[in-house]
Amino acid sequence: MDKELEARGLHFTRYADDCIIMVGSSKAADRVMANVSKYIEKKLGLKVNMTKSKVSKPNDIKYLGFGFFYDKRTQLWKAKPHEIAIRKLKEKIRKLTSRSWSVAMDYRLLKLKQLIVGWVNYYRIGYFKIKAKEIDRNIRFRLRMCIWKQWKKPQARYRALKKLGLEEWKCKTWANTRKSYARCASTFLRTAITNNILRKRGLVSLLDQYQLKHI
Repeated sequence: MDKELEARGLHFTRYADDCIIMVGSSKAADRVMANVSKYIEKKLGLKVNMTKSKVSKPNDIKYLGFGFFYDKRTQLWKAKPHEIAIRKLKEKIRKLTSRSWSVAMDYRLLKLKQLIVGWVNYYRIGYFKIKAKEIDRNIRFRLRMCIWKQWKKPQARYRALKKLGLEEWKCKTWANTRKSYARCASTFLRTAITNNILRKRGLVSLLDQYQLKHI
């Protein structure tokens, strides 16, 4: 099939039986779709799944986990992780940062690192800088809730806050607060457990990995 498409002068990309053929117009797309489908079924004796085969613009395509968008500045179509891929990533992060998952923080951070590094390695040709910032914020927020729960009692929270170098009145006030985990994580814990502290503790940033590996 690759040789046939090359002989016809078509621009295409294929992985196993998943193929995208790129043409310049809707009319050309309809013609190529009909001709190539006929070639696959008549010449190669294979069945084309018409429920998964369609003519569409790049921004409507999902291919190997990637979506596409038009960059007006460069006037080029570019790849990005598809929304479904982003949603699956967020679901995995939610599980790894769940307060009900009773594991050591070192193990939790290790699993997060493996997930983030592996995900960025796969999607490194895509553009997702803004999404990376958003997801990083959410990870830090959820980790702060996990840490706050691990400290449990006011005495333990007081000692931990004191160890972080906070003022006496802040340690006493915050250690005895009755605010929810979410409220604590989104307010004073951002001051107590800074981004830098989480980084030193072993948290890998999705944005840092993107900037390091994006092609």
